[in-house]
Amino acid sequence: MTSMTEPFVRRTADNGAEVFDIAPWQRFDGLSAGFTGRGGGVSEGFRASLNCALHVGDDPAHVAENRSRVAEAAGFRFEDWTSGEQVHLAEIAIVTEEDRGRGRSDRDSAFPDTDGLLTNVPGILLTSFYADCTPLYVFDPVRQVIGLAHAGWKGTVAGIGRRLVERMGEQYGSRPDDVLAAIGPCIGERRYEVDEAVLGQVGVLLEKESGNGSRSLSDFSEDLGGGKALLNLKELNRHLMIRAGLRPENVLRTQWCTGSRTDLFFSHRQEKGQTGRMASWIGLREGGTLR
Repeated sequence: MTSMTEPFVRRTADNGAEVFDIAPWQRFDGLSAGFTGRGGGVSEGFRASLNCALHVGDDPAHVAENRSRVAEAAGFRFEDWTSGEQVHLAEIAIVTEEDRGRGRSDRDSAFPDTDGLLTNVPGILLTSFYADCTPLYVFDPVRQVIGLAHAGWKGTVAGIGRRLVERMGEQYGSRPDDVLAAIGPCIGERRYEVDEAVLGQVGVLLEKESGNGSRSLSDFSEDLGGGKALLNLKELNRHLMIRAGLRPENVLRTQWCTGSRTDLFFSHRQEKGQTGRMASWIGLREGGTLR
């Protein structure tokens, strides 16, 4: 991958929340999109301090306050916060006005078994949760559609990035040529060691490709010997989004690594499971412009 300017730019919100905005997309004043850090919240212990997830044993009141701060930093209300219950697969939910706030305060109301969300409704804040997995963002400024997907290695192999783009076309008429995408902070290629079982499934995924632009497993991994390798999930997902029809220049990719910057991010791997969760967000502002 050629060098590029980092698209996720760190900011401390007025309420103290540490967030990372997708800077190139700020030219659309009707769009808000970004990722949270770990600082500026109220959670305690290993979840300190801006934990945004309800499934890690945190005090729900702390999570609600943290989510409220993130929503405010994004320019939305806590009532707009909408999320799914992630299971590392490729199910995509279409979010309507009636779905606003699902998963905001409890897991039971979240979209069940859902790792991707799409909407064209202004005022809804789509969110999902991470501690090393890869956040995918999509935005169609022509048809005014936004989406998120949670892509660990299982979701990546299940094709969630491609499915997200396909569902945009099926539901809203989006054309891949018009879609902008971003690959957010996750564990980097120097920190993500995997075994032969994972490599085998990634290899099968890549072998299904054919024609111009297809690539091999060695393009996304570094062999460590003994059945182990380092896997580059960021670049793999970027490649798969391009293979889904997006223009390469329209797919941004972060350089932030959650595994090497635990001062800024939660990392499930580096902290051996004892950690909180960041949130990705994307929302259409009511009354904003997207052209």
